[in-house]
Order: sequence, then structure tokens, then C-alpha cells
Amino acid sequence: MSRFAWKGHICHTNENKKTEIFENSWLLCEDGLCKGIYKELPEEWKNVKITDFGDKFIIPGLMDLHVHAPQYTYRGTGMDLELLDWLEKYAFPEEASYSDIEYAEKAYSVFVRDLKNSATTRASIFASIHVPATELLMDMLEESGLKTYVGKVNMDRNSPDIYREETSASAAETEHWISETENKYKNTKPIITPRFIPSCTDELMAELGNIQKLHGTAVQSHVSENPSEIVWVKELCPSSEFYSDAYDRFGLFGGENCPTVMAHCVYSDEREQKLIKERGVWIAHCPQTNMNVASGIAPVREFLDNGLKVGLGSDVAGGSSLSLFRAMTDAIMSSKLRWRLVDSTKHQLSVDEAFYMATRCGGSFFGKTGAFDEGYEFDAVVLDDSALYTPKKLSMHDRFERICYLYPEVKIVAKCVAGKSIELK
Repeated sequence: MSRFAWKGHICHTNENKKTEIFENSWLLCEDGLCKGIYKELPEEWKNVKITDFGDKFIIPGLMDLHVHAPQYTYRGTGMDLELLDWLEKYAFPEEASYSDIEYAEKAYSVFVRDLKNSATTRASIFASIHVPATELLMDMLEESGLKTYVGKVNMDRNSPDIYREETSASAAETEHWISETENKYKNTKPIITPRFIPSCTDELMAELGNIQKLHGTAVQSHVSENPSEIVWVKELCPSSEFYSDAYDRFGLFGGENCPTVMAHCVYSDEREQKLIKERGVWIAHCPQTNMNVASGIAPVREFLDNGLKVGLGSDVAGGSSLSLFRAMTDAIMSSKLRWRLVDSTKHQLSVDEAFYMATRCGGSFFGKTGAFDEGYEFDAVVLDDSALYTPKKLSMHDRFERICYLYPEVKIVAKCVAGKSIELK
């Protein structure tokens, strides 16, 4: 039996999206699971390994529901274009480079290193269409100790010749890859990844749906991100009632034994939101990308009020940073713009709600994690905010809010995933 105890300011959100801070308290871990928060260390725990982090904060690991690993090489460039033009000029040509396994190794090593050293403990990741490079990424992530889903991307239309698959080959390679990797790793799992409807024919979607049913594999993709994209989907799929229906009719939009996360949902109307809720789909809100590629402002307040499951995505390279603290503050700021410019009846997000999305709610996609409830997997990050010195007397919640907004000045002291320590550099 593996047991240890950490002491510090324990901070997580409850089911009501409120941040709870337990000052100078003990957080217990047994065999990778949380065993509760205590003001005083229980007598039977006094002989276990104890670490007192003093005045530092201990928070759940952050959950990135949407990030493109092969795009990490060019983050921070091409932000003057809208989505479809940006894909053609930057995303597709760069992702095609991962046919070169040596290039993939150099690029992915940087991505994995930086993700490992961030506050993120779990992520749902897009790779490229190339199986060897995708398996290389999975190998690297497994070694990192992080828990991840990784997707071999599927694309058989509307992309450059250098980055397009033949339909039957795409399906066959995907089925073989899932069979080879679904039980290969402890921490890394495959996820079915049609890039988005414009890049996948009905024939390919049908094959992917069959593969999903056979293996019960999770699914990730994009939906209702950009006005031009939505118009295009209507042209390509005239029989679909709305964007999400184009996934749902192939069994690739949640439901029983099909955990699904869809990025963006910027223009998800009442019908689409109803389907999202019925199918239990997680929304990956990616506020920085929505602004960078001029897609719009997602109605996140509406999602939360309607009981939808909303997490956050860094969405590199549409987003420029892997930091989910950045995603949290962008989500808050974009919600203020929506309140001011679009719908003044839907008030802006709070820091507590953004933290809830980045931890407890996003974590639910991966199972019981993202909070310190007893029985949850012990994902934790220790944060030192001493560099944010101020002579002003602050409440503990004020200190936590400053960590969220001033994160680049905050040091990660320790990090655990499912009770296993992650070596930081």
C-alpha cells in the first residue's frame, strides 16, 4: 500500500462550482486515490511520508480537453487569418511534415516536455494522420507520466494532396492502430479523431462509427466553430439537421459507451445544445482560439445554466499557450465581452466557474479526477505564489485569483498524477 500526506492551502471546487480553500490542511493519498482533506493529520497517518509545503497552494491538476500536438511548432504565428484559411496555410502543411519520423521526434519531444512541466495533468490530444508518428507521441506521453487520450487524425477529403488519406486505408489503419494501442499503455489511450466534418466523407464516418462500436473508444472532434465552416457543413451534409447531427447519425456523438468531447460549439443553437446534453457530450471551450481565428464568442454561461458539461482547451496552435490558467482567464474575459456585446442577460463567468471547468468538470471526461473528493484519483499541483508579493493584505481567495491571472510569475513546486510524482525540469 502506498500512502503519503501533503500539507498546504488545499484548493478545489465543489459540485456547485464554488472554490473551497482549506488553509493549512492535510491532503491524503492512498494507492493513487484521495483519502480526504483534514485540518489535523489523523493519528494513523503520522508514520507515512509527509511533505509540508507551508504557505503554498495545492490544487487539482488541470485538464486540457483539446490540443493539437503537431501544431506546437508554429504557435503564435498566423493569427491574422480566419479558421479555414489558417488551416490551409499553416495547419495542414505543418501536420503533413509528421510523415518524417525524425522531424516528429524532435517536435513532439518539445511538446511533451512543456506539457509535462505545465500545470496540466491530463489532456485529450490530436496527433496527425500518420500512425508511426502518433505511436511515437503516445510512447513519449506514457513515459512522461501524464494521463492522456491521443488521436490519429482522419481526413479523406478537402485537404492538400500531401495531407489526405484514401478512405478505406484511413479506416483500416485506424482500426489496426486502436487494436494495437488500446491495451498497450497504462496512462495513454487512443481516441477516434475525425478532424471535422468537412475533411471526412460519409463513407469514412460510417467506418469510424463501426470501429467505435467495436472497441468502445472515446471520440474527439470539432463542431460549430466558425460561420464559414458551418455553411460548408450544410453544403456537404444537406440531410443533417445541424452540425452535430452529422456526427450523431454515424454514432460518433456521445451516448452509451461513447465518451465524446467536441471543441468550440461557438454557434451551438438550442437544438444542438439539446443533443449535446442528451448524448452526454463534453464541450471543450477554447476561448483563445475562438478569438485568434475570429470565430466568435461561445455562449458558455448558457451552456452552464443548461447543465452541459464544459471543460477548457488550450487548443494550441489556435491558442498560443499550453497554460490552462491562460485559458481560464481568457474564458472569463470573453464571457465579459459576450455579456457586454451580445446578451446582457447572461452574466460573465467567475474565477470559480473557470476553475471548475479546468478541473472538476473537465476532469470528469477522464473519470473521477479534477477534485480532492475521497475516492478521486490524486492529481495535484503545488503552486508557489511568493513572487506575487504585495504589502496589501489579501484573502486566500484573492491570492488564488492572482495565481490564475498572474500564472507566469507562479512556480510549480510539485506535481502528481494518480498519486505518482512527476519529475519537473
